[in-house]
Amino acid sequence: MARSSSGIVAGLTVAALAAVGFLAFQASANVPDTLGSEPGASVSAKPSVSKAPRAKKDPAALPASSGTGVRVVYSTGSDRVWLVGAGDKVKRTFEVTPGTVDPSAGTYAVTSRTGSTPGSDGTQIEHVVRFSLVNGVAFGFSAAVNGSTEAPDPEKKLGGIRSSRADGDAMWGFATVGAKVVVVK
Repeated sequence: MARSSSGIVAGLTVAALAAVGFLAFQASANVPDTLGSEPGASVSAKPSVSKAPRAKKDPAALPASSGTGVRVVYSTGSDRVWLVGAGDKVKRTFEVTPGTVDPSAGTYAVTSRTGSTPGSDGTQIEHVVRFSLVNGVAFGFSAAVNGSTEAPDPEKKLGGIRSSRADGDAMWGFATVGAKVVVVK
């Protein structure tokens, strides 16, 4: 009897290993291509915000990690802004010239707006849309009246983010006080 019991146990063990091996094969065949492609990325139960993730081949694609709803998205890594309307539809995107200090990644709200004022570099700017003030550095979007988008003096701590006048006009019309601003890397 001991002999037939050990034969049954051995048979069950082989069958169990075969079943586990088969299930492991099925699981590996169904792993998404994106799994493990970004170190530190986490899987979310919610669908991605953007149907087209930002990629080197399409730098203007809305970053997937930029939230939802009507918002301004600013990427410090791409030096690009997206004006995102209802239904997460990008209304406009444009390149910007950043200040010498980047705002931290996070969600902000537009705190104030100024139609026209001298910039911290002495250049007359318009359509100033501010969203943060940290350690005396004001972060906001603006356009130079003379149209310049030159890089700021690297010796100064400046949080102004410059755009063309046309893009500044679009920002002014879109981002009123209280509007959501999402900063991503």
